[in-house]
Amino acid sequence: MRAVRVVAPGKLEVADVAEPVPGGDALVRVHRVGICGTDVKILAGAIPADYPLVMGHEMVGEVVQAGSLGLFSAGQRVMVDPATACGHCDLCREGRPNVCINGGLMGRDIDGVFSEYISAPETRLLAVPEVISDEASGVLQVLGTCVHAQRAVAVFPGDVVAVIGLGVSGQLFVQMLRARGAIVIGITRSEWKRQLAAAHGAVATAPPEDAAAVVAELTQGRGADIVVESAGYEATLAQSIELARTGGEVLVFGTLTGGDRGLPYYQLYHKELTIYNPRAALTRDYQRGIELTAAGVLDLEPIVTHNLTLSDAAEAFTLVKDPSSLKVLMAVG
Repeated sequence: MRAVRVVAPGKLEVADVAEPVPGGDALVRVHRVGICGTDVKILAGAIPADYPLVMGHEMVGEVVQAGSLGLFSAGQRVMVDPATACGHCDLCREGRPNVCINGGLMGRDIDGVFSEYISAPETRLLAVPEVISDEASGVLQVLGTCVHAQRAVAVFPGDVVAVIGLGVSGQLFVQMLRARGAIVIGITRSEWKRQLAAAHGAVATAPPEDAAAVVAELTQGRGADIVVESAGYEATLAQSIELARTGGEVLVFGTLTGGDRGLPYYQLYHKELTIYNPRAALTRDYQRGIELTAAGVLDLEPIVTHNLTLSDAAEAFTLVKDPSSLKVLMAVG
């Protein structure tokens, strides 16, 4: 079968590899996959990997051979929870397998989903109803991580929430927060991404340099009740702290790996801010995302900007870094 593998930092290939032997797991034919920022970092060598490695952890497909548990039948459309967990460490026993100390991720620690077939335990599969389109289904995995993140904050209708960064996750945060009754402010340099956020319920949008004034105007100078950092930079985290009101909350979704500016540490203390730093997702979060999408609460298709094929993997990875893109999907087979 065909698969996309990273064979060295900066080098990927479309290769023929052996089909998986499922044993007691389910065998799934992969229909569509999505490229994540984590995949980009793995390809660049910023995240270590054992080469060669089949990439990817976002997929939707169809069961072709049921597993030994009989939870799914051949022909069922499914997505996979791509995290692995040991089930016996303290964190797993606490119901937090997303941060299992022995856990891993498909496409990073073990072979991933950028292939024609995968095998997976049935307990990590989720049914995707036909009412969700193929394009929308390609966004469900990242949606689950956003659902997990939003569980951390209690949003009361009328709360002012600023979302910094309007990429894929930022656009999803805007939609979910608006559905929860929040007054959402979207912040990014990209005009077209601000327009997309406004079309999906953001009451106001602004480039970063105007954000403080817009937030002050909508809150009578108090600051945002909650700020969602969804860009992944030290500077945007610093701005999140600055935009939050005294006693407010900051949800750090972007993955920060360092910086040299420093943070407004005194404001963290003086404002008595609460900082949340959620990671990954639980199976229930993916299920909730599927339910919200199937019910029409969320509109995922406009977040998909490019559809390519597995053979176009090199081009697809280039597009992910292009300012004109949001979600980049690849059809398999």
